Amino acid sequence: MGAHIGLIVNPAAGRDIRRLTGGASVVDNYAKRRVAECVLEGLEVVPDPPTALLMPDTAGIAASAAEEISGVETDLLDCSPDGTAADTRRAAARFSEEADAIVVLGGDGTSRDTALECGDVPLLPVSTGTNNVVPTAVDGTVAGAAAALVATGAVEAAAVTYRHDMVEARTKSDETVTGLASVELSNRSFVGTRAMLDPEDLTGGVVSRANPADIGLSSVAGATDSLAPDEPGVIGLRLVDPDTAPRTVRAIVAPGVVAEIGIEEGYRLTDGESMTVDVEEGVVGADGERELEVVGETVEFRAADRGPRLVSIEAVFDAAGTGVFENG
Repeated sequence: MGAHIGLIVNPAAGRDIRRLTGGASVVDNYAKRRVAECVLEGLEVVPDPPTALLMPDTAGIAASAAEEISGVETDLLDCSPDGTAADTRRAAARFSEEADAIVVLGGDGTSRDTALECGDVPLLPVSTGTNNVVPTAVDGTVAGAAAALVATGAVEAAAVTYRHDMVEARTKSDETVTGLASVELSNRSFVGTRAMLDPEDLTGGVVSRANPADIGLSSVAGATDSLAPDEPGVIGLRLVDPDTAPRTVRAIVAPGVVAEIGIEEGYRLTDGESMTVDVEEGVVGADGERELEVVGETVEFRAADRGPRLVSIEAVFDAAGTGVFENG
């Protein structure tokens, strides 16, 4: 049995309201299809390319991309998409059993939905979304080539992947929101457009990575501390009005939006530690999108049990060397 890669394309990624209110770029379905085609073309970097298993989508992006490719065997999963995050999670669950590597085109939300179901299958998130802390801005052909090298065993997966931690918020009524890069709390009373838009809404949360070059709460945390994606522990933040805060930072809170943020507290959480917040009324979000309305709740923020194995594309090509690409 040959190698297989899974390909997930989210047609809704890169299409939210932040295109109107901020500086996020538009990634239309034509652009996504071209990236998907490039991923499939990249599989031909190895002599015996892996079969590509594609998640069907409501916009027909995957099917159209597959029709344009002749050098790689492709197969659409037998499932009917409904245009929600459930499509991604169902496909990721299938790929956890059938694929040797997964390429996902989307933003942090799509990568998170994939990570929740893909198990230990190596994951390559490619940026075609809005909040892009985790997905890499890389050419699709390069991503496809890296996936092929991992899936076929041309490079050892254990040597070119790393475990990316996840974070979660759990209410006293046992509702959970899980994030890949961050879980945020806002003082809004309803989910609304889902996208986190106004930095004044943010009241805190936890992050699994912190760098000022990130976007959102990870950028806020990165202005005060550094936390690598594969580094144990998380950072908890309690935010307040910058006019009354003991400490303020300037951070990139959304595409095209830089704001002054007031920090009341910021600290590392390790070894099962958590940060608890009493919420009269608010919304818990993940990776820049509001998810869960909470009223009269106690919310506990902490590290999640297990995150995905992300592929370091640079490490893949370093490990491959030049010999892998010679024809003889």
